[in-house]
Amino acid sequence: MEAMNQFLAAANAILRNDYVLYVLLGTGIVFTFRSGFSQYRSLTHGFSVVRGKYDHPDDPGAINHFQALSAALSATVGLGNIGGVALAIALGGPGAVFWMWVIGLFGMATKLVEVTLSMLYRNIDNPGNPHGGPMWVVAEGLKLKGPGWAKLGRVIGVIFCLTTLIMCMTGGNMFQAWNVGEITQAYFGIPSIVCGVVLVIVVGTAILGGITRIGAIAGRLVPGMLALYLIAALAVVAVNFDQIPAMFATIIRGAFGPLEASGAFIGGTFGYAFLFGMKRALFSSEAGMGSSPIAHSAAKTKEPVREGIVAGLEPFIDTIVVCTLTSLVILSTGVWQRSAEATLASDTGFMQTEAGQWTLDNNTLGARTEGRWTANQQVFVLFNGDDNPVSGNQLHQINGLIVEGEGDALAVQWGSVSSSATPTLHDGGIYASYVGATLTARAFDTVLPGLGKWLITIAVWLFAVSTMISWSYYGEQSMVFLAGDRSVLPYKFVYCSLILVATAGLLRTDVELDNLSSFGSGVMLIANLPIMWIFGGQAIRAYKDYIHRFDSGKVGDDHEPPSLNDLISGKDVL
Repeated sequence: MEAMNQFLAAANAILRNDYVLYVLLGTGIVFTFRSGFSQYRSLTHGFSVVRGKYDHPDDPGAINHFQALSAALSATVGLGNIGGVALAIALGGPGAVFWMWVIGLFGMATKLVEVTLSMLYRNIDNPGNPHGGPMWVVAEGLKLKGPGWAKLGRVIGVIFCLTTLIMCMTGGNMFQAWNVGEITQAYFGIPSIVCGVVLVIVVGTAILGGITRIGAIAGRLVPGMLALYLIAALAVVAVNFDQIPAMFATIIRGAFGPLEASGAFIGGTFGYAFLFGMKRALFSSEAGMGSSPIAHSAAKTKEPVREGIVAGLEPFIDTIVVCTLTSLVILSTGVWQRSAEATLASDTGFMQTEAGQWTLDNNTLGARTEGRWTANQQVFVLFNGDDNPVSGNQLHQINGLIVEGEGDALAVQWGSVSSSATPTLHDGGIYASYVGATLTARAFDTVLPGLGKWLITIAVWLFAVSTMISWSYYGEQSMVFLAGDRSVLPYKFVYCSLILVATAGLLRTDVELDNLSSFGSGVMLIANLPIMWIFGGQAIRAYKDYIHRFDSGKVGDDHEPPSLNDLISGKDVL
């Protein structure tokens, strides 16, 4: 297992290389200009399409535009919107938020192209159960070039499907279930395996009904969970309303220049603000990865471009709206630059453990300013050492784990750090370590103690369930491409059984599953990018033709939008 982890780590270093992200960003920029800034059409015409003005029961497809968008969003709006944003701010500073906005806008054009392509090449032999996605695009697209190309297209399609299955089984399923089990057990003491059983029942009931049931559930679940999270976030921002002007000034300042260290924040440079903001926006929206086109391909429409325009709303909702509100909660409450919660003994210093390696020479834990320390809690201390390219200064942090000492006393088990010279303490403060979602929870708790615990737990459950049911469909469509319709039912049983594996404590899920899901999504991205570049011109031409017909009045809404109940349930297209 260790050898496999080392291989996956090395492979992911290549697949997730910064240059791959630059290519992905460049793809969004190119398609933005080639489409004439299609973002405008997504934000105007796209909402009208989602509202149901253009839906017709006789069009090929299984679900309406609103349900297709909800199903795709249910896979992208997840734990990354809670924990990933917190990590981007902690590492890149507030400036990362600005670059999330920029990258999210370019990602809208990327979504337009990849979804339009999947709609153009989707298989509608059975109009009520269409199949689509990058695997169908490359297989059918290259088939038109000749027999030799057809074989290559099939091979690329198979590779894409295999890596999609890796991602859906791990990152889209087991990692989500593991997080639900871990957080629920940590906060409420409910055994993780009990959470697994509940998830199997909920997810199994949803996915056994196929895309029609998934679309109906997503149509209800996604708006509800987004509303719950956004209302809570807006309430926190409202309480800290007076911080908003300074907060936006900090975001802009950090986006174009270095920010000085403050409290727990060690500082940030322009380069790393851009890098972490870009990573968060690209990974959060899954733009260019080829996953959400599979869900959009089930939409009822005779106009392929129409669903591409709808798909452009995904990065806007996921990144510009949800990620931004998470950012505002963290920034307005000031938890990203919080003060130390205890102080080291005055005689504490660094001792050398081996050449170039250092640790603290005092394990004593000072009294906490608010509340009490608990065993297994993580803390850190700031120190001055070698130049730090991330912060733009010489500040670093040494991490520690609180352990039980003699009697009822608690102590800190400090890790080690590298430094060419003897490190020196920065301020002598001990900081509680809030990583990812725990930092967001801490931000909510500053306004109403206990809110973070309940809100994050509920959000993790909702976000995880929605992600799991959508990714199950992505895997299902991959199985159809690989082995036909008969493989779907066995696949679903395996998918549900892996939920129990993830919550039973049988795997070091924080290592194995993260490596596997990163590998799967990385290969999906590498496989899908050439497909977009090879066939993207077709999507742009189709888009411009549709917009021309729309602007000239040849395409229009010929009926009133359905009631919200019919739209959400999908009755408007039955």
